[in-house]
Amino acid sequence: MLKRLNTTKFISCAILSAVLFGCGTTSAPVKTEKTEVSLASVTQASSQYLALAANEKNKQNRDKYVLLAAHAFINEGNASAADKALKSIAQDLSQEPEILAEHIYLSARVLEMVSTYDHALRELNYPSNWSLPNWQWVSYYQFKAHLYQSINQPIDEVRQLSLLSKYLPASQAVEVNDKIWGSLQPISEQTLLNFKDDTANPIFAGWIQLAYIAKHYAVDPNDLVRHLGSWQQLNPRHPAAAKLPTDLEKALNTQPYQPKNIAVLLPLTGPRATIANTVKQGIIANYMAKGDDDIALNFFDTATGAQAAYQQAVTAGAEFIIGPLLQSEVEQLQNMTPTAEAVSPVTPTAAVTPVTSKTIPQLYLNHIDTFTADPDKFFFALSPTDEAIDAAQRLYNDGIKQPLLLVSNDAIGRRMAESFNGAWQTLTNNAAEIHYYDGGDKMKVTVQKSLGVIDSKERIARIKAILTPKIEADFRSRRDIDAIYMISASKDLALLKPFIDVNFSVFAEPVPLYTTSRSRVEGNDRETANELNNLTISDIPWLITPNTETRMVNELWPNWSNGRKRLYIMGYDALDLVGKLAQMRALPGYQFTGRSGMLSVQPDGTLNRQLSWGRYQRGNLRPL
Repeated sequence: MLKRLNTTKFISCAILSAVLFGCGTTSAPVKTEKTEVSLASVTQASSQYLALAANEKNKQNRDKYVLLAAHAFINEGNASAADKALKSIAQDLSQEPEILAEHIYLSARVLEMVSTYDHALRELNYPSNWSLPNWQWVSYYQFKAHLYQSINQPIDEVRQLSLLSKYLPASQAVEVNDKIWGSLQPISEQTLLNFKDDTANPIFAGWIQLAYIAKHYAVDPNDLVRHLGSWQQLNPRHPAAAKLPTDLEKALNTQPYQPKNIAVLLPLTGPRATIANTVKQGIIANYMAKGDDDIALNFFDTATGAQAAYQQAVTAGAEFIIGPLLQSEVEQLQNMTPTAEAVSPVTPTAAVTPVTSKTIPQLYLNHIDTFTADPDKFFFALSPTDEAIDAAQRLYNDGIKQPLLLVSNDAIGRRMAESFNGAWQTLTNNAAEIHYYDGGDKMKVTVQKSLGVIDSKERIARIKAILTPKIEADFRSRRDIDAIYMISASKDLALLKPFIDVNFSVFAEPVPLYTTSRSRVEGNDRETANELNNLTISDIPWLITPNTETRMVNELWPNWSNGRKRLYIMGYDALDLVGKLAQMRALPGYQFTGRSGMLSVQPDGTLNRQLSWGRYQRGNLRPL
């Protein structure tokens, strides 16, 4: 299907129909010698405009009718006819800015349909000194913003939207301002800093500065209010000065959690104690680093029941609860009745007495599929499915169009593949190609089949059977894929990557290879790492970039696997999050740079985790 510009999200239907798609209901102009032909709307079929052009003696009006015909062809999905119409007048085009601008605009629309977004952007360029009607600047900046959004360039998209808003009535400008604010939310603080002093476009710079302030000071409402006041004084005519974005106003009115008594629920005894102790060590390490004697930190064992441990924490005066860790324990607390949550644990024969009816803020260290959202409940998990979703965004950001997934045929592999595919379809409207492999020789067969090698070898065999004399031929692998994402355990990766390497034919350029933290090789074996050269892998920032903390942990617990180190850092980050969660939830764009990734909170309380990426080069994993 041919692409069509979709801008209904942030421009009203009235503006949209008048400017872009020509769906207005006004009657066609009656042609006389003094008729002024308007380019602002398309009201007739392409054939009718071509007929009018054929009978028109005035050069400018004739050019306008051809442009209207080209616009109608685009609306009809006929890019070839539109291109032919535009080229027919290109050499002798009237030099009126409005006509020149429309020719450029429609040419870019055609390129979006038949070529690439980048090609369309190169075409769509108006001189700044042109005097054009407002509707034409609206269509120009709107379409340019749409193209930048399509190639995932949010900074440039916001720049165009900030220019667009000044040409719109106040009611439509509000919609654009909301779009600008939404586009700024995923952008990191550091990126915002790089663009906050753009003197050429003060409205754009003001948006960037506001987004930076919201992210950087959201954790402290007093600081946020002070810096917002300063920003408003410096930008009194900025669109956001009169009315701040809704979620920013909400963040201003949200009080951060400042508990003096923090309880941690973990299975400290029993079969899961080893894993829980790793998380506990991370929490303690952060607590000791903070050195805040005013905060009490207490641990409660969930091995004998999560509900019992919770009630012990309530009785001990907990003002914030971290944990529990296991999914089954999270389910127990989620299923706890309000009565059970508001009472103190006592002996079975004793009377049950109410303790409190107030909900205690809580950061669960796991996630379940079915949970009841609560404004004071949060869910933090090292989820492999979230990692796959993050990978889909990474490949998309890298410009990948057609990835191929090689996935271990097990429960985790399938869940991760499904999550990647769901995210990929959301980003591109296309499904990812997935191949599941089993162990041993079956893995090699899956690789060869997915790369088209088996089909190529069969074709060669058939040709050799009928030709005399015999010919020499080498197999060919597919050229339609531009990346491979491997979802595998580290033991599989040692075979999987070499299989891929040897099954790319000499006629094809090897494609980028990506994989997950599950594939991370344990230890520092240089020879094994050399075999992974040019492989791009996701992991927590703390493990991608070694530092004094990683070296200290390696010395204290030399036998810890990478998996246990990730749990340690999860505990470390959990304590850091306590004072930030309320603002993170109120302000979706607020991100916390944790040791386990770039963290943000969804409206339902789920924490999103954006991982870091590294690439094996010359036997070393180097951060990207």
